[in-house]
Amino acid sequence: MRGAGTGTGGAAVAVAMSLLLLLLSRSPPAAAGDGKKSDSRLVSEQFSQAPQKLAFYNWYGSARLFHFRVPPDTVLLHWLLQVTQGSGPACSNVETTVYFRYGAPPVINPLGTSFANNTSVQPSFLLKMLQDNASFNVSYPAPGDWFVAAHLPPSSHKIEVKDFIPTCAYIFQPDMLVVRVVEMSILNLGCPVHLTVGSATLPGNFQKVLTCSDPTTACRLLLPSPPWERWMQVTAKSLAGPRVSVTFSAVVALTACRPWTVNLQHLLNSSDQSSNTSTGTPLPSPNTHDLDQSGKAGSGPFCFRSFPILREDMDVVSVRFRPLDRISVLVQSDMPSVMQLHLNTGMDSGGSLSISVSINQTVIANSTSVVACVTAGSPFLSFSTSLGCTTAFFQGYPLSLSASSPTANLSIPYPETDNWYLSLQVLCPERPEECVQASVLVETTLYLVPCLNDCGPYGQCLLLRRHSYLYAGCSCRAGWRGWSCTDNSTAQTLAQQKVATLLLTLSNLLFLAPIAISVHRCLLVEASVYAYTMFFSTFYHACDQPGGAVLCILNYDTLQYCDFLGSGVSIWVTVLSMARLKASLKYVLFILGTLIFAMSLQLDRRAAWNTMGPCLFAIVVMVTMWVYRCGRRRHCYPPSWQRWVFYLLPGLSMAALALTIYVSMMTSENYYYTHSIWHMLLAGSAAFLLPPRDQHAEPWACAQKLSCRYEICKNHRDELYTVT
Repeated sequence: MRGAGTGTGGAAVAVAMSLLLLLLSRSPPAAAGDGKKSDSRLVSEQFSQAPQKLAFYNWYGSARLFHFRVPPDTVLLHWLLQVTQGSGPACSNVETTVYFRYGAPPVINPLGTSFANNTSVQPSFLLKMLQDNASFNVSYPAPGDWFVAAHLPPSSHKIEVKDFIPTCAYIFQPDMLVVRVVEMSILNLGCPVHLTVGSATLPGNFQKVLTCSDPTTACRLLLPSPPWERWMQVTAKSLAGPRVSVTFSAVVALTACRPWTVNLQHLLNSSDQSSNTSTGTPLPSPNTHDLDQSGKAGSGPFCFRSFPILREDMDVVSVRFRPLDRISVLVQSDMPSVMQLHLNTGMDSGGSLSISVSINQTVIANSTSVVACVTAGSPFLSFSTSLGCTTAFFQGYPLSLSASSPTANLSIPYPETDNWYLSLQVLCPERPEECVQASVLVETTLYLVPCLNDCGPYGQCLLLRRHSYLYAGCSCRAGWRGWSCTDNSTAQTLAQQKVATLLLTLSNLLFLAPIAISVHRCLLVEASVYAYTMFFSTFYHACDQPGGAVLCILNYDTLQYCDFLGSGVSIWVTVLSMARLKASLKYVLFILGTLIFAMSLQLDRRAAWNTMGPCLFAIVVMVTMWVYRCGRRRHCYPPSWQRWVFYLLPGLSMAALALTIYVSMMTSENYYYTHSIWHMLLAGSAAFLLPPRDQHAEPWACAQKLSCRYEICKNHRDELYTVT
């Protein structure tokens, strides 16, 4: 039958033996392609999604997420997983880890890090693949959203330059084959049969199994708080063997009660007595003579208070829940107080559910406590008989408040798509007589947030997308790890962070050397480029640091773009200056190269060839001009051996070492000093490789002429024939 819910609140239902039975008097269907004769009542459907390239795991964004929807009346779910490996020397057999979860994306922890305090995690079904293909079946799966996540082993933390070193592509594609029942029979029960109540979810399976083999003994199954507003699937399998007709009967007993909804009229009636509540005087409680929502006398007792909750959508994967027209929720001992949180839109499972409840510790006795239970599907209502916080098919999250512990917090990453419930009740385990008149106001703070605590000071909350589905994850820095960047087992100390910031910023001061040399040799454009690079590289790395050692003068993305642009253009102008072109041609190439760099970095600023391509072209131009001069003058160019020994060879060696470090030696652990060395080598190579000044020009001549304000230093001499 439909979940036992009436109106907005629903009803608590205890079921003896079972509810509406969706029965198939047969064994579970075999997988597709088994060669057996097909059943006319079954139909097969296949669902597939576009494959994705797998990545080595570093944070949750490294995992590739797939979102499937299992149709209702599915009796068999067949997963077919395929990994396609590229060809080449870089390819080898690696292990692929695949996770499955019903209702929300899997919460995974491949690195074995710790979670934040008060965080509860639902486990996911894990499958490791060493071969190219794998498959498995799930009988009678729960209908709705199913999520698949896959990744390669944890990364080596090496910073790889994109498109420079050959890598291997691992392509992952899951396919979902479902077998559905097109004619669902509603039959009477009987013995001997094997009953399975509920649907399968992975890995936690709360299906209830009942074996009825004795025809003289009645089989009974009690289901407290079954799911509301949904069909319950019960599968009957004959134990008498194949092709044996079995007849049986069933008795279904339902125990239901009505919710007492705290509407606006109740709030107005109780507002005058709110001051008495803090002193222990209870508000009016419902009884069998109260009126229901239709205004008619109720026919049965109330079993819980239902507080209307306002859902306020604030942003993407960001929702606030609050009780209507009040801050606190009244909790008493006679019945639970229940709040329903609507997280069933299909777009809420990509965030984290944050629940905080608190009481005033001065108005609660030492022997009194407020217990709470957070569940999905149906509320927990059996506080007086059980402290397990478990409904028929869900293990809830218990909370407790007392005078010594007046606040309780709970965080649930990626909550399942469903209606969630917060149930509270006052208990006096030591002195039950004190609970007769006890009532407590409980303040609740209920939020759905993209990331817990916004990933803290050492993390960044990033919004991820798979087609139209949005979910969030934390990217950690400074050695911090974990789901919310709270694991400090490998974290840098504040002193280490300050040292890293100083190294990455102050190492750019070495660009003062090529700036001074450029001005000394009247290379003012080159000096301007080096100054630009020094400025933006310094403040980009000051902004790139986490925690307290951070300073951002502009938007982070703007600073990063300017830093990448300055680095590329610095190499470009240095190499073209070494070519000793005509002034007009040189400056035209300066402008064209800068525009090309700006365009390519906008397309993909981390692609290696977007920077190396123009630089290789500049090297070709330089080599061509040097070879031309060698042939024209009949001797080597540059002609001076001192120029080669004391300038070119040291400069080229520093440039080669800088390229080696940048390409193959940087990791996330040594980044702060290897990248600092890269800064120093880049600046030092520019200082050594800049061409000498013209023999007829005075040192600092351009600076002197610029300061007189009457003329600008100009040199129309053809630099092609300058003897150096």
